[in-house]
Amino acid sequence: MTLDQTTADRFARIALGHVSRPFPYFPGHCILNEEDRPLPQESHPIFYGSFDWHSCVHGYWMLATLIKSFPDLEAKDDIIALFRKHVTTQNVEIEQSYFENPLRRSFERPYGWGWLLKLVTELHAHPYLSEFADVLAPLAEKIAALYRDFLPLAAYPIRVGTHFNSAFSLRLTLDYAETFQDEELARLARSRANDWFGNDEACQAWEPCGDEFLSSTLMEATLMARVLDSTAFQDWFGRFLPRIMEGKPATLFTPAMVSTRTDGKIAHLDGLNLSRVWCWREILAALRPDEAFKALIERSCKAHLDASLPHIVGDYMGEHWLATFAVLALRGA
Repeated sequence: MTLDQTTADRFARIALGHVSRPFPYFPGHCILNEEDRPLPQESHPIFYGSFDWHSCVHGYWMLATLIKSFPDLEAKDDIIALFRKHVTTQNVEIEQSYFENPLRRSFERPYGWGWLLKLVTELHAHPYLSEFADVLAPLAEKIAALYRDFLPLAAYPIRVGTHFNSAFSLRLTLDYAETFQDEELARLARSRANDWFGNDEACQAWEPCGDEFLSSTLMEATLMARVLDSTAFQDWFGRFLPRIMEGKPATLFTPAMVSTRTDGKIAHLDGLNLSRVWCWREILAALRPDEAFKALIERSCKAHLDASLPHIVGDYMGEHWLATFAVLALRGA
């Protein structure tokens, strides 16, 4: 299954309906004093919609991605107008200033950090929006600097399949570091990936947990596929999931069941299904699988898409972010 223009138009309209929707909003705001009670759009004049900061950031990423992939998208003019209205030098200064206080240096670490860097990467040399890579550059450099400071201190990875997952953010951050030739950030990201995951073997894939939207197992493998060369990754993957040719661990091939989509945490599991598809496709591209294994993965991907693609729209708990993960599944990062 691939992303076509009709689906892209539908996803674009979904995102345009929420990236500038201020409420409901879930702030990750560290209150500094009794006067420090700003509205989201005051602290975050660009990324104040989509229920939370990180979802708004990757909503913008998805919109930029869609008009790059489909130049005749019906929503193209509306997307360009959105960027021109909100992504301004003044608004970027306000967004950047939020990270300046030491008590807020971990705001949106690491998930939102990775997505902001990925957004700027997507805007680089963009056919319609490249000017906004320059506008957002100070915010991206601030987050890159925070990451360069943080990675030497991060002795241990976080493996849960939620916003704290270390592998997901590093996967996106490497794209930024290589595009903008941030050699120090790239070196640190690769070093940490090898330190954290290089010796992992016989993963039992204890997933899903009840609110995960990332496959902790496959996300780790996706990062290592990005870090290692083909031969080294083939060897690492064989040790990491030694029984994968037998369809084991079976949980990786079984779509997560979503009991309700009105609970924001449980609705995360639709994202898990979609993220597994993205991960499997990146892993397959890095391996040299035989036809039987490739067919096994493709059947699993179809089952995961069938389980969650029909539920992108319906309740705002999923609607404010799931289309992004559908684009990852259908198109890639």
